[in-house]
Amino acid sequence: MEKRITTYVGLDVSDKFTEMCVLDDTGAVVDRDQIRTTKGSLEKRLSKLRDARVILEVGTHSRWMAELIGALGHEVIVANPRQVRLIWQRRTKSDRSDALVLARLGRLDVDLLAPVQHRSRGAQVDLACARSRDILVRNRSQLINHVRGMLKPFGHRVRDCSSEVFVDEAEAVVPAELLPALGPVLAVMRVLNEQIAAQDRQIEQLVTTVHPATKRLTQVPGVGSITALAYYLTIEDPARFKKSRFAAAFLGLVPGKNQSGESDPQQHITKTGDPFVRKLLVQCAHYTLGALSPDSELKRWGLALASRGGKNARKRAVVAVARKLAVLLHRLWLSGAPYQPLGYGKAHAG
Repeated sequence: MEKRITTYVGLDVSDKFTEMCVLDDTGAVVDRDQIRTTKGSLEKRLSKLRDARVILEVGTHSRWMAELIGALGHEVIVANPRQVRLIWQRRTKSDRSDALVLARLGRLDVDLLAPVQHRSRGAQVDLACARSRDILVRNRSQLINHVRGMLKPFGHRVRDCSSEVFVDEAEAVVPAELLPALGPVLAVMRVLNEQIAAQDRQIEQLVTTVHPATKRLTQVPGVGSITALAYYLTIEDPARFKKSRFAAAFLGLVPGKNQSGESDPQQHITKTGDPFVRKLLVQCAHYTLGALSPDSELKRWGLALASRGGKNARKRAVVAVARKLAVLLHRLWLSGAPYQPLGYGKAHAG
């Protein structure tokens, strides 16, 4: 028997403090409080309530808070504020009023909050490996640019080479007078190389032994283990989408919609969903349209799109190919069918 909700709690969460507003089943405010954003404070405060529906916005703390609230026996709703204009476009906005609005929306209609579903804890932990590798690689790239920039005014240049061998190449050309400045940077880059290689091994192990289904996704040229793993763990359950094209919308790769009467202007992509996976798919799209990628229906379609229009045609084509890739990967995952780049590739690409 489904329990009857008698209390509605809105939580506006910030890094240090959380504003709480409690409504009864008639919609009247019966309590307000400000509590510390810690597990102990939240548990102590919410354990006093019974049969509550607790509403909070998705964010940095929403995962652990949702788990804790659910463990206390309450119903928890994690709202997507970017989909609820009443939350993020109000003229008079404060933490106190936001908590009240969340509680009221949760009492009236949960669907108004565009609830989000957190990925599982295991998926979040495994996805952290790919994210950590990404930040290590970006820091290494910044250091490479720094070294190159420091050498040029002194008439020295490191030849074009891969990131993995850059340190060896740089040490051969760095003059003695710059060693005090660049020596520590090169030493840090060696450590970064080691840690990036360790993360690569960890990711390969995850793909091979923990999530072998991701191998289906790496059939597509340009889609490597990192992209496949991040895509797999972000979506987690392919059955969550009735149609494969919904995967592209989930990742923010479809144009927005702002139709009113006869007006229906062209919009940029929504950029909702996970920006990390979206970035990886765009990188894959660049490879697909590049000279080194093998022939495929997707490549032909993308190049034809890039050949039309003005100077931004290439950019639009890259985004369009990334969108097709999001659909294609979902279809391969769901069907288990082998990828065939030609012949019926268009059907695979959505």
